[in-house]
Amino acid sequence: MKKVMVFITDGFADWEASYVTAELNKQGTGFQVQTMAIDKHPKTSMGGLSVLPDYSLKDFPFKLDFAMLIIPGGTGWREKKNHQVKKLVSFCFEHNIPVAAICDATTFLGNYGFLDQNKHTGNSLAYLKEGAPNYRGDENYIEKQSVSDGCLITANGSGALEFSKDILNKLNVLKSKELEEWYALFKNGFIPITGEHIEK
Repeated sequence: MKKVMVFITDGFADWEASYVTAELNKQGTGFQVQTMAIDKHPKTSMGGLSVLPDYSLKDFPFKLDFAMLIIPGGTGWREKKNHQVKKLVSFCFEHNIPVAAICDATTFLGNYGFLDQNKHTGNSLAYLKEGAPNYRGDENYIEKQSVSDGCLITANGSGALEFSKDILNKLNVLKSKELEEWYALFKNGFIPITGEHIEK
């Protein structure tokens, strides 16, 4: 089983990685989702869910083979202590392990130069530049829900589905028609909105 690591903080945005982790963790995908944080203490999400990390950044075995690092956004990125994960992000870039970040996690990446060489997105260019004073990737910024370029996937805070779609495509869990059908189901629902007004 290939591991997909999800880095969590206190205040992580639980919904931003939930679509994709549920798909990756299904039987038959060949993947297993595991969590990591700066330490082994339980982390509480924005929604109040308590998660006990599988790994601590302090004792993470960097020789461990894993297929991707997913970094949800959330309020935890305002705390400098969580920026310790830049060591793991650097390791991923050096070893061509895909990194997928969404919402404020993209701002974190931007502040440490991880966005400068790849096409990417975020909550907005203005938001990124304000929140990441060291960001220098303006010319590679794309105004989209999610952007996949090389070993980097980024998304804005409202792009959890598009983010998930790009991850599933990158890991070859779903492809072409099957992927489009998956995306359409969750984007539009079993009963797509037709524009008709609901009578009160």
